[in-house]
Amino acid sequence: MLHKAIQVRLYPTTEQQILLAQTFGSARWWWNYALNKSIEVYKQTGKGLGQVALNALLPKLKKEKDTEWLANCYSQVLQATTLNLTTAYKNFFEKRAGFPKFKSKHGKQSVQYPQNVKVVDGNVKLPGNIGIVRAKIHRPIEGKIKTVTISKTASGKYFASILTELEGDNPTTTEGKIYGIDLGLKHFAVVTDGEKVSKYDNPKHIAKHEKNLKRKQQKLARKQKGSHSRHKHRKVVAKVYERVSNSRQDFLHKLSYKLVSDSQAVIVENLHVKGMVRNHNLAKAISDVGWGMFTNFLAYKLERKGAKLVEIDRWFPSSKLCSNCFYQVNEMPLDVRDWICPNCGTHHDRDGNAAINIRAEGIRMLKVSQCGRHMPVVGKPSRSSGSSWGLPK
Repeated sequence: MLHKAIQVRLYPTTEQQILLAQTFGSARWWWNYALNKSIEVYKQTGKGLGQVALNALLPKLKKEKDTEWLANCYSQVLQATTLNLTTAYKNFFEKRAGFPKFKSKHGKQSVQYPQNVKVVDGNVKLPGNIGIVRAKIHRPIEGKIKTVTISKTASGKYFASILTELEGDNPTTTEGKIYGIDLGLKHFAVVTDGEKVSKYDNPKHIAKHEKNLKRKQQKLARKQKGSHSRHKHRKVVAKVYERVSNSRQDFLHKLSYKLVSDSQAVIVENLHVKGMVRNHNLAKAISDVGWGMFTNFLAYKLERKGAKLVEIDRWFPSSKLCSNCFYQVNEMPLDVRDWICPNCGTHHDRDGNAAINIRAEGIRMLKVSQCGRHMPVVGKPSRSSGSSWGLPK
């Protein structure tokens, strides 16, 4: 089975906006209540509450006077919220994510409909009392609709993310180029296909809006908390952040599409972004550049095409390794942008050389995985496109 997601813009009426706000509020309250209950039970017993145990609390809450308004919310939305919470707990205990956080009524709001959502005459029909919501569907929705996530941005826009399931096996491709990518800050990406090296500059999205954002944030800070004016200016600031986010996603989508369109594999480093942002001098630039988002875009586009994304070890010495003779230097400070190999005398551009080495290591990993052999630890490659390894690190 193949899965595909499409995001469409919604234009609910004033009445539908009120109903959606009530749905957002009910789901948010239930998430916070269930999270708090799970924490309390864990402190008392050492065990958390599972999905079945949490859902069993809902019928009683819907009958109590203080929380009887929960009955007005579509039941599947609340049960989907429970599933998302238990999944968040599972990801935390398996060290894939941080501890689940309480949700705020400020900022982005979202709910998930796991079934009974239909597309009617180019619009989205939601179950319950909301009904048909006017939508702008920019491409055909293929396959069976599985889940639909309705969200409202901080700037007040509504979207529906529609996940569909299509019949058929995942395609596979063995034709096209193999790209090696070195991600950075000065150049967002340095890309090589084995023949030439291309550099894509970092657009620095936040820097372009920094003065405007600072001015609007200062104006927001002067507004009285809880006032209508503060609420209004919070949306103004949110719109600036939205423009930054949109420009970042546009750049990443276009670059990832360009690389995927004629490739059979793309090779990148598995960067530890969370650790890198601890460097306070670079944290803002690293957060703005969007390496993780870019890798995610590459992953799903390649999977849809049947190509492969290969992530090499983050400790692989791509910058320290000579791509000509494979001599490895001991130190390579960040301010060194080009260097000469002391063994063979080859002059290297730091990032271009790293991209070449990343590509060679990725090809080696692909060949090893096809042969079914165990991959050795990172070391120095032979000259056969990084397909075998000799000396230890």
